[in-house]
Amino acid sequence: MNFNFPISLQMPTAWDSHIYRQTVFIVLSIIFVSGAITFFFRNKNYYFVQSWASIKSWLFAAPLMFVIMGLPEPWPLVMLACIAIFGAKVFFQIMGMFHRSNFVMICYLGIIGLTAACYFNRLDIYNAMPMIVLGFSCLVPLVRNSYKRMIQYMSLTLLAFIFLGWSFMHLGLILKFPNGVFQVMYLIILTEFCDNTNLAVGRYIGGWKLFPGINPRRSVGSTAFSIALTLFLAGCMRFLLPDASEKYWLSAGLVASLGGFVGDLVMTVVRRDAGMKTVGPFIIGRGDFLHRIDRLIFVAPIYYYLMTAIL
Repeated sequence: MNFNFPISLQMPTAWDSHIYRQTVFIVLSIIFVSGAITFFFRNKNYYFVQSWASIKSWLFAAPLMFVIMGLPEPWPLVMLACIAIFGAKVFFQIMGMFHRSNFVMICYLGIIGLTAACYFNRLDIYNAMPMIVLGFSCLVPLVRNSYKRMIQYMSLTLLAFIFLGWSFMHLGLILKFPNGVFQVMYLIILTEFCDNTNLAVGRYIGGWKLFPGINPRRSVGSTAFSIALTLFLAGCMRFLLPDASEKYWLSAGLVASLGGFVGDLVMTVVRRDAGMKTVGPFIIGRGDFLHRIDRLIFVAPIYYYLMTAIL
């Protein structure tokens, strides 16, 4: 009897591509060089403290991410699902409902369902999952025979699933694109670079505050400067895209910059309204785990539908 396993034990993976190895070398070199420079100024002011904390995180996280992204299918997809589930866990902790295990498990199972839909190319099931999650959430009050605060729990469960599940897991759909692994890496690198650049230059480039009631550190000058540098990086790394013409890397750079900016602000609103800024550090770095992925909840779906339209 023959058994067909979905996981190949061979390694015809992204690591076989010299572009992938070259990208890993370039990105890790930039992180290590930036870390070496920032190390000497790490105690100079608040901004260098934050930059050093972020770089320390990526000194651990980046090599691990590259190793897993280079593994055979479905391991990159599994990694994205684990990130989404852990991000949802942090979201529930921030909202103070992590102990509501029924709702938390429904969200986790919904993310696993999205992962399966990505793996089997079932976009119809993928787009129906929010309604499925909402339907099961509505059954919880009946099963528990309780109505107290159930509207709040159902709403937060759906919000967590939409942000950390449906939106974020569009990266899993992007994996199915030509050179999908490269494009996911491209988005992660650009969004993180844009955020760190904005933070690093915020002290030196002031001007009108965009949303002072939400995040007073984001000014028009620092945001415009970080977007310009991100577009420059997007152009330099355009070899990761299946088409290196201007409209693709410019679109990707703008989506990573502006979408990431909006995602960061929206999650800041959620945190501040909930009265909890962070839930534990991300490894040894700046903010918690959700801080590192919140920009992608807007970037991933916008990039997916934009590229689907223009490719």
